[in-house]
Amino acid sequence: MTIEAMARGAKDAARRLAAVPTATKDAALEAMARGIEARRREILSANARDLARADADVAAGRMTKPLRKRLALDDRKMQGVVDGIRDVARLEDPTGRIEYEIEVDDGLILRRVRCPIGVLAVIFEARPEVVPQIASLALKSGNAAILKGGSEAAESNRAFHAAIVDALAQVPEFPAGAIQLLETREEIREILAFDAWIDLVIPRGSKALVRSIQEATRIPVLGHTDGICHVYLAASADPAKAMKVVLDAKLDYPAACNAMETLLVDSACAARILPPIAKALADAGVELRGCPRARAVVPPMAPASDADWDTEYLDLILSVRVVDGLDDAIDHIHRHGSAHTEAIVTEDPAEGEAFLARVDASGVYWNVSTRFADGYRYGLGAEVGISTNKTHARGPVGLEGLTIYKYVLRGAGHAAGDFGPGKRRFLHRRIR
Repeated sequence: MTIEAMARGAKDAARRLAAVPTATKDAALEAMARGIEARRREILSANARDLARADADVAAGRMTKPLRKRLALDDRKMQGVVDGIRDVARLEDPTGRIEYEIEVDDGLILRRVRCPIGVLAVIFEARPEVVPQIASLALKSGNAAILKGGSEAAESNRAFHAAIVDALAQVPEFPAGAIQLLETREEIREILAFDAWIDLVIPRGSKALVRSIQEATRIPVLGHTDGICHVYLAASADPAKAMKVVLDAKLDYPAACNAMETLLVDSACAARILPPIAKALADAGVELRGCPRARAVVPPMAPASDADWDTEYLDLILSVRVVDGLDDAIDHIHRHGSAHTEAIVTEDPAEGEAFLARVDASGVYWNVSTRFADGYRYGLGAEVGISTNKTHARGPVGLEGLTIYKYVLRGAGHAAGDFGPGKRRFLHRRIR
C-alpha cells in the first residue's frame, strides 16, 4: 500500500469513526486489551530483540543509556499498558458533548458540540508502549491515527500494531484503517506532505525531532521541544517539603520530560536549605552544576556553564542557581524554561499565588513535584504527549485534547434574510 493510500484510508476511517457510538468504541478498546494480553509473550520477545540491538548501540556510543531505558518493556509495563487501555474505556467520551446552547429564534437552536479532530499522525521515539496508548486515546476520541515509532523499537512497535489490528477486526462495526503504522523516515516525509488528509501531527521525542517536523510540514503540529523544568525554593520554603519535592522531581524518573533540570534557591535561605538537599542529591548519584553563589554554599559543586541553564539533561545531572527573590526566579524561568512545568516551594500564600499567576507554562505548581505533569496523574488517562503550544490543547493532551468542536444549528426552514432592521430580531437566549 502506498503512503498516499494509507492517508486516504485513514481519512475515510476517521469520517466513519466520528459516528461510531461510545459502546462500540469501548468494545473495541476491550478487544485491544484482550488482544495485547494474549500476545504478551510475543510482544516481549520482539522487545528483547530491540533491546539486544540497543545494547550494542549503547556499547558503540550510538545510543544513550536513558534512551535504552525508555525502550525496555517488562511484565509490569505490559500490565500497565493493558490497564491503561481499560482505563481509557472507562473515561467519559468527549465527543458529542454539548458545550454551549442558545435559542437563536423560536425553533432555531444552536449548539457547540465536541467532535473528533480527524486523522492524527503521531511520531515518537523509543517507548513502544506509546503505540497502544495513542491507539486507545485516538479511538476513544473518534480519531484515526497513523503512528511512526523510532527504528530502535521497530520490532516492538510492529508486534503491538499487529495485536491491535487483529483485535479491532473482531469488532465488525469498527472501520478498517483506523490505526496504521509507518516504519521508515522516508514514509514520514511523505505523510507530512498530505495536508489534505492528515489533520494534526503530534511529535513526541527530542527537540531535534520536533523542530524537524515543524519545519517539514504545513499540517498543524502539537507538541513540545524541550522539558526544561524548574523548582524554585523560596525564602519561606519548608525544608521537609523542599527536600521531598526536589528529590522526587529529579530522581523519580530523570529521563522524563517533566523531571526537574534546574533548581533555583532564594539567596535568603540558600545557606540553610541548599546543603542538605545537595548532599541528598549527590548521595543519589546526581551531578550538581552550580552558579558561583551556589558553589559558595556547596563548594564541591561543579561550575555551571551558560549552556547548562538551557539544557534538558534527561539524566542524573542538575543545574543549581541562587536567585534574589521571586522576580529573579521568574525571570530566569522565562529566559531559560521551555514552558513545560514549573514549581515553587513556599509557605507564603501570596508568593505562591503570584508564582501561579505570573509564570507562563503549561503547568505551574505550588509545593508539588514537576513529575505530576502527566495525563494519567491528571485523571485524563494515557496521554499523547505534553503540549506547550498556545492552541486548542495545552499540557498533558488526553481525550479532550484530541477533540475540537463544531457548531450545530437545527431549525424549521429558517432563512437569514428574515432577520435585520425592520424584520425579526434574534433571541440569542442562553439554554446552557
